[in-house]
Amino acid sequence: MNKLPTKSQLRRQLQQQVDSYLKQGGEIQQIPRGISGRENACASLPTVFFNQPKAERTPVPEVLAALDCRRPKKPSPHRTTRVRPKETIIYDDFGEPIRRIWQDK
Repeated sequence: MNKLPTKSQLRRQLQQQVDSYLKQGGEIQQIPRGISGRENACASLPTVFFNQPKAERTPVPEVLAALDCRRPKKPSPHRTTRVRPKETIIYDDFGEPIRRIWQDK
């Protein structure tokens, strides 16, 4: 398995490619900021994904029914709720807690 090149290696490789391009007589044009590469920058972008007619789908209900029959049936979840005891505090005549008792509902 090959190691991925590091960012510094990629930077160095890209700089070597630019230098060799310039040595061969190529030149780099500086484009001012804000200028688009499109011919008409004011026009909206073309939608290329929806220019074809809608494709017809092939109905396959019998195949889906066969797959559903082979799938094992899941048992219905049967949950029982436990009756939990409720804590009750017994107070004296002055409102001070005396003790706690647990009562079933």
